Amino acid sequence: MIVPFRIRCSDALVKPMSQTVSRYHALFESLRSRRRKPENRKGLDLFAAHATMKLRNAKVTLRWLRAQAELIDTLAPDIRSHSDRALDDVVRTVRESFVRGRADDEAVRRAFSCVREVARRATGEEAYIVQLMGALALYKGRIVEMVTGEGKTLTGSIAAVPLAWKHRHVHVFTVNDYLAARDAESRKPIFSRCGCDVGAIIQSLEERDRAGVYARAIVYGTPKQITADWLRDQIRLGQLNTAWSGRSMLGRAAGPSTPGGGPLIPGLHACLVDEADAVLIDEGVVPLIIARARREDEMSQIYKDAAEIARKLDDKADFTMDHLRRRADLTRRGQHRASQIAETYEEAIWRAPRRAEELVRQALVARHCYLNGHQYQIVDGRVVIVDEYTGRFLPDRSWEHGLHQAVEAKENLEITADRETLARMSFQRFFRTYPFLCGMTGTAADAAGEMERVYQRPVTVVPTNRPLIRKRLPTRAFRTSEARWNAVVDSIQELHQQRRPILVGTRSIEASEHLSTRLTARGLVHRVLNASFDKDEADIVSQAGKHSNITVATNMAGRGTDIKLDREAREHGGLHVLLTEMHSALRIDRQFIGRAGRQGDPGSAQLFVSLEDELVRHQTPHLLGYLRALSSADELTGPARQQAHAIFRLAQRRAEARGRRSRADVLRHDDWVEKHMPGA
Repeated sequence: MIVPFRIRCSDALVKPMSQTVSRYHALFESLRSRRRKPENRKGLDLFAAHATMKLRNAKVTLRWLRAQAELIDTLAPDIRSHSDRALDDVVRTVRESFVRGRADDEAVRRAFSCVREVARRATGEEAYIVQLMGALALYKGRIVEMVTGEGKTLTGSIAAVPLAWKHRHVHVFTVNDYLAARDAESRKPIFSRCGCDVGAIIQSLEERDRAGVYARAIVYGTPKQITADWLRDQIRLGQLNTAWSGRSMLGRAAGPSTPGGGPLIPGLHACLVDEADAVLIDEGVVPLIIARARREDEMSQIYKDAAEIARKLDDKADFTMDHLRRRADLTRRGQHRASQIAETYEEAIWRAPRRAEELVRQALVARHCYLNGHQYQIVDGRVVIVDEYTGRFLPDRSWEHGLHQAVEAKENLEITADRETLARMSFQRFFRTYPFLCGMTGTAADAAGEMERVYQRPVTVVPTNRPLIRKRLPTRAFRTSEARWNAVVDSIQELHQQRRPILVGTRSIEASEHLSTRLTARGLVHRVLNASFDKDEADIVSQAGKHSNITVATNMAGRGTDIKLDREAREHGGLHVLLTEMHSALRIDRQFIGRAGRQGDPGSAQLFVSLEDELVRHQTPHLLGYLRALSSADELTGPARQQAHAIFRLAQRRAEARGRRSRADVLRHDDWVEKHMPGA
C-alpha cells in the first residue's frame, strides 16, 4: 500500500505556449492510454489468441536471431571507422527513419550496429553476438532468458534506443530503486549520444520533479513507483474522457515548481522489463493500492484488545492455524473463551459476535503467521514489510483489512490509522495496458507458459557466450535445523581455508543474522547483506568476489548484482554459492546460484535443507513422518537423501502452483472489475 496522496494547489501561473502544448500532449496521451483496455480472452478465444501469437512470432527463431546478429556484426568495421562526428550523423539519419515509421530490416540492423558502437565508445563494452541476439529479441517483443552474468544490462540498453526511437517513450522496469538509479546513470552516455534523454523514478524523487523525468524518452523505475504515479494520474483525471474537455486543468498548478496541472505520465507506450519473472510473475499477485489515512483511528484500542485475547488462547485446544493459507479457525472452546474475555471490554464492537470473532482470528494470524525477521522488521518503532522475493524493505506499504494494525498491536507498537482506498490495480493489469511489452531475465523458461498465457509474450532462451563450467554439488539434507546450521558453518570454514569467496543465501533477515552469530562464534570474518544494511549494498557486492571473503545475504543478492572475481579467487575455484534453504520457487534458487560461474568463470553451488524447513512443513506435512523414518542420523545419505530431495522439489512445485493460482485469481478479479465496473 502506498503512502497517502495529496494534490497540492497554488496560484495559477502563466506558462509559455510550448510548455502548455507539452502538458496538453501529456494529457492527450494519458487519456489515450487510459482508454486502452487489456483484452480478457477465455476458452477458444484464448486458444486462438495463443495460436495467433505463436504464428506471428514464428519467424523469430534462434537461428534467425543469430543470422541477424551476425549481419549486424559485419557492419562493425565500417561503423567503427567513422569519426565521432560522422558517427553522430549516421545515428541521426537512422533515428529519423524510426521516427518517421520507415524502419525496415536493414535500418534496424544499421541502428543496432550504431548503438553497439556508441556503447563501445561510451562505456568500453562491446556487445557479443549473443547480446545482439537478446537485444533483437527484445525489439521483437519477446521475453528473453539470458543466463546470469551474460550482460543483460548492456543488452537492454542496446534495445532501449531503437524502441525509444520507434515508440517515443520507453519505461525500463527493474526490481529496486538502487538498480534503477544505477542503470540510468551508467547508461546515460549511450542514450544521450543517441538523442534519448534518460532519467530514473525513485522513492526519494519529489513529485514536482517527476513530470520532467517522465517526459524523457527512456525512464527507469520500479513497478511500484510508476504504477503508483499512473494511478495518481487517474485520480487527478477523474471522469475525463477527452483532452479538450480537460484543458482547463492544465492551468492549475500542482505544486510550487510544477509547470501545471494534469497527469505526470504522458501515456503508456512501450516497456522493457528487467528481471521480468520477478516483476511480471512474483509481484503480479499483489495489487497496488493508493490510499490515504483517515482523520483519526478509532480502532486502536480494539486491535490491542484482540491481540490480548489471541495471546491468551491455546494452540489446538482453542484454535487451529493453516499456515499455508494464513488462516485461523476458532474451536468451540476457543469461541467460548474469546467471548468470555471480550465481555470484560467496554467497546460495543465486542458485543457483535461475528465481528468480534473476525478480529480475534485476524490477531491470531498476525501472531502466528507473520513473524519479525521474516515477513516484516521493526525499524524505528514501525512495522516495515520485507519483500519475500527480493529481501528488501517496503517502507511505504502496509497490509490491508486491519492486518497491519493487528501486527502492530502484537508488537505493542503505536497503532497507525487505517487507510481509505482511493484506487487499486494489479501489476498484471497494468503491464497488459502497454501496447508493447518485452523483458529479460535469467530465469524466464520456468515461467514460459504463464508469460505466454497472461501477457501474450513468447519466451526466447539465448545461449551463453562461453560454456558454463559451474559445478552443482549434491543437495545435503538434515533431520533438524540445528544439524543443518552446524553443517553450513563447517562447510563455510572449510571453503574459507581454501581461500575461495563464499556467498551464503538465506530466506529471511532472521536467518541471516542467526548465521552471522554462528560465524562470529567460530571467528570467521564476514559481511551481512540484508534489508537492514541496504545502504552498504554496493560496497558489499563489490567485495563479495574477492578471495577468502564471506558474504551472508538474503535475496537482495539474488538479482541484479554483478559479483566480479579477483585473480586469486579465480585460481582457487571461483565463487561458491551456498543456499541454506530451498525457496518457494525454483527460479529464485536459480537466480541465487547464477551468481557463480559468470561468463565462463569457475564456480560452484550447493543447497542445504532440513526437515524442519517451512517449505516442507507447509506444503508436504504428511510426508515428513516418512522422511524421518528413513534415517535416524542427523544427515540423510544415500537413497534417503535422494528421496528427501525429491520431496523438497515436490513441495517447491506445489508452492509454485499455489502462486500461479493466486495470480490467476488476481487476473480473474481484474477481468470481473473490467466487465462489471468499467469506470473503476
